[in-house]
Amino acid sequence: MMNPKKIIFDTDPGIDDAMALLFLSRAPQLQLLGITTAMGNGYIEATTRNALYLRDRFGLSVPVAQGASRPLEGEPTEPPTWVHGDNALGDIAVPADSASTPHALPAHRFLIDMIRSHPHEITIIAVARLTNLALALREAPEIAGLVKQVVVMGGAFGTHGHSGNVTPLAEANIAGDPLAAEEVFGAAWPLAIIGLDVTQQTQMDDAYLRGLVDDGGEAGQFIWDISRVYAAFHVGVGVSGGFYVHDSSAVAYAIDPTLFSASAGPVRVVTDGFAAGHTIQSRPGAWGQRPAVQVCREVDSARLLALYRRVLCAPPAR
Repeated sequence: MMNPKKIIFDTDPGIDDAMALLFLSRAPQLQLLGITTAMGNGYIEATTRNALYLRDRFGLSVPVAQGASRPLEGEPTEPPTWVHGDNALGDIAVPADSASTPHALPAHRFLIDMIRSHPHEITIIAVARLTNLALALREAPEIAGLVKQVVVMGGAFGTHGHSGNVTPLAEANIAGDPLAAEEVFGAAWPLAIIGLDVTQQTQMDDAYLRGLVDDGGEAGQFIWDISRVYAAFHVGVGVSGGFYVHDSSAVAYAIDPTLFSASAGPVRVVTDGFAAGHTIQSRPGAWGQRPAVQVCREVDSARLLALYRRVLCAPPAR
């Protein structure tokens, strides 16, 4: 097998974030180098505590750097406790204070240092608001030319009618800091967007999750436990057949992009007004020199779910 891709995971754990982190950390095609935290599914203190808890519980020997506590402009929105629970991890028992501490650097400077230390090798998988990436670009714009790839879970482009999930037009990660997304999507780095267009085409139901419990050991049981609140939310909003696979779809893209088909073109983000957070892709050249990005439009859901199960339930490496 080729050398694994070096990954920094930018996240706001979060139930689906935790599921994606376990997937990422066990995939032999990927090498996790660090975790950066964002606010979103909880305030920054809670998401950082959760990241430290996940790192320590599952033996992930990587630094956790705490990120921004507010968007580039405006006030932070309230965490969606009705989706992820009061502690953002499905209200399982999580210690109020972590046994370990975050990295000395804030997330955006940690990103800058890691990218400079591993030129053309780092893939950033960003499954939260994009504030940390935007702050890193503002401070060190040259990092755009030093990153191997950025994979973003966010946005919605209307494929198969998948538009917004927090407003009729906006997906949560983009709506939480639309200016950051506009800046990140305009930077000259290789970028792929895994939005609701594909994440809402893939669902995990109880039968699938029971299979993870049976064959996935502690991690499978943990996923079942944290996902009860998440599953109940989906039932409450009329989603039949399980819950959507958001953040793990971005990890799957980093492992095997052939799971997806995509369209290429520049992407802009509406930054204010009733359509704030709306993501729009146009033809190459439509917005001057703004770079084309890959927007995923279709996914082989059966292969993606099989990949997740295979990775999660594989015996531990010797």
